[in-house]
Amino acid sequence: MRALPRHVPSSLELHGVRWLRSSYSTGANNCVETARPVTPDRSGLLAVRDSKDPAGPALLFSPESWAEFTAAVERI
Repeated sequence: MRALPRHVPSSLELHGVRWLRSSYSTGANNCVETARPVTPDRSGLLAVRDSKDPAGPALLFSPESWAEFTAAVERI
C-alpha cells in the first residue's frame, strides 16, 4: 500500500476539482463530498470533505481504500 502525503491539503488548496455529492443527499448540507483527481502530484487519490465546512480539510484516500470503506458501509 502506498503511503499518503504527510500534509493533507485544505479544500481550498485543491484547485480544478469538481466536488460531488451523493444523489441520496438531502438539502440539509450534512453530507460528505468527493472529488477526483485531486492534483497532478497526487493523481489517483480521492478527496473527501465535509459539506458543512467546504474550506476545511480534505482527506485523501487511495481508490482501493475508498472502495473498501464504501463496501464496509454498505454491509452495515
